[in-house]
Amino acid sequence: MNIKSLLLGSAAALIAVSGARAADAVTVAEPEPAEYVKICDVYGAGYFYIPGTETCLRVGGYIRYDIGVGDVGSFDGAVTADHEDGDPQHTFYKKTRFTLKTWTGQETELGTLKTYTETRWNFANSNAITPYNTAHNSAPTLNFAWIQLGGLRVGKDESAYDTFIGYAGSVIQDTIIPYGIKDTNVVQYYFDAGNGFTGVVSLEEGSGKVGTIDSYVPHVVGGVKYKQDWGAITGVVAYDSNYEEVAGKVRVDVNVNKQLSLFIMAGYGTDDNLTDATWAIPAGGRGFYKPWGGNWAVWGGGTYKFTDKVAFNVQASADDDKNYALAANVAYTIVPGFTITTEVDWDHFGHFDDGTIYGNFTKADKKDSVGGMVRFQRSF
Repeated sequence: MNIKSLLLGSAAALIAVSGARAADAVTVAEPEPAEYVKICDVYGAGYFYIPGTETCLRVGGYIRYDIGVGDVGSFDGAVTADHEDGDPQHTFYKKTRFTLKTWTGQETELGTLKTYTETRWNFANSNAITPYNTAHNSAPTLNFAWIQLGGLRVGKDESAYDTFIGYAGSVIQDTIIPYGIKDTNVVQYYFDAGNGFTGVVSLEEGSGKVGTIDSYVPHVVGGVKYKQDWGAITGVVAYDSNYEEVAGKVRVDVNVNKQLSLFIMAGYGTDDNLTDATWAIPAGGRGFYKPWGGNWAVWGGGTYKFTDKVAFNVQASADDDKNYALAANVAYTIVPGFTITTEVDWDHFGHFDDGTIYGNFTKADKKDSVGGMVRFQRSF
C-alpha cells in the first residue's frame, strides 16, 4: 500500500465518523427569558417596578457643596480656627453633603402603601474641633424613614408642625429665627376631604434634651389646610407634653401670577413653664414647638421667577425678643438638575448671649451679623 492510498483511506474513515455523529440528535439549552425593568408611572416620574413584585421604586438624592463667607459661620455651625493663636479664623466655611433618597409605592385593598427614606452624609472644614489631620466627616443621619398605608403614617419624620404648614421661604438660611425643630418619631393620620380641605393629626416623640417626651404622654399636633389655585391657608397647633405649653402657626400663601408667589407665616406660643428656671430641665424660654424668642414670631417672603432657569427668593423674619433677620438669594439652574444659588444674609440678635438652647443663632458671637453663601447642588 502506498502513501497516497493510506491518506485516501484515512480521509474516508474521518468522513464516515463525522457523518455518523451528525446523525445523532444535538440538544441545545433554551436561553432564559430576559426580564426587563418596567417603568411605573402611577406615582410620577422616575419609578420602576422591582422585578418580580408589584412594588414601584424610585431612587434619588443630591450632592451639595456650600461655600460661606463673613459671619455665615455663626449661622450654620461651621468652625475654623487661626493656626497662629487659635482664634476664630475669618475665611471660607465649607460643607459638602451627599443625600440618598428612596420612595416606594404599591396599591393594596386598604389604599396606597408608601415608604420614604432619606440619609445624609456631611463633610465640613472644622480644624478648631478635630485632631490634626483628621477629616471632619459627621456620622450619617437618618432624616426620614416612614411607612404610610392610606392616611396612616408611622416612623421617623419631621414634625407635622413644620411639614404640613410648610417650612418657610426658599432661602438657604430660613431658620435664623427658628420656626420648628423637626426631627421626631411619629404616628400620624392624614385625611383629604376632596374639595381642597386636608388635615393631619400627629402624635410625636420629639427630640433633644428639652424636646424628647419624658412620659407616656406624647406631644400632639393638629393641622388643617385649604388649598386652591390662588394659594392656600394653613393652620397648625401643638401641645408640648413636657412643659404643658401650647404653640401654633398660621400661614397664607398667594400665587400672584406664574412668576410671583408670596407667603406670610405667624407663630404664637405660651411659655410660662418654658421660662421657669426651677423646672427639672430648664428650657430657657424655648421649646420644641416654640423655638423662637418671646411669645410671637413672624416670617414672610416670596419668589419671583425671571425665567424657567432664574429665580429670586427673599425672606424677612422677626420675633418677640427683638431678633430680626433678612435673607435673599438668586438661584440659577444651569442645566436641569444642577443649580447654583448665591445668597446674602443679615441678622440682628436682641438676646444673642442668653444661652439659647434652640435656633442657629445660639452660635452667634456678635449682635449684628452679615454673611454670604454660594451653593452648588446636583439633584437626581
